[in-house]
Amino acid sequence: MPPERPLRLFFALACPSDLAEAVCDWRDSQEVGGRPVALANLHLTLAFLGNQPAASVEGLKQLAAKVRVDAFALRLDQLRTIGKDFACLMPSQSPSPLNQLVEQLHARLSTHGVMLDARPFLPHVTLSRQVHALPDIQPPAFHWPVRRFGLYCSENTSSGVQYSELASWPLAAPGR
Repeated sequence: MPPERPLRLFFALACPSDLAEAVCDWRDSQEVGGRPVALANLHLTLAFLGNQPAASVEGLKQLAAKVRVDAFALRLDQLRTIGKDFACLMPSQSPSPLNQLVEQLHARLSTHGVMLDARPFLPHVTLSRQVHALPDIQPPAFHWPVRRFGLYCSENTSSGVQYSELASWPLAAPGR
């Protein structure tokens, strides 16, 4: 029997469909250029795990279920290029619960033996890839009520990259 193919995994906040539509409508009305990210793929990565054995999924689900963070609001109000050529929406201020969520996940993943990128967390939603120069525009403030986070698998298909949710967990009601 051939060995199982590893899964390309990441923890993320999936962009709600109404917000994703508003963001894509705005992006498409501007001259952002590059290769636009599909509406269904808009997300904010919390922890990129890379290739992991399929057998690790259960353990990852168990560690994520122990994360305790309040739900929060995220305000995406900056357009910047990051990395080599990614056009991204970013918050001008990262909410404390978002930082706590990332810190808890990273600490649990480290204890679980998952090696993560050493770069500091930079919250962003990638809008387009291979962008040469951004137009000089100020995006509207997109408000995102964050109520849950999830574990996702990235797969290359003939129609492009597709993300599938393997599991998700609710965030606590603030003040509880």
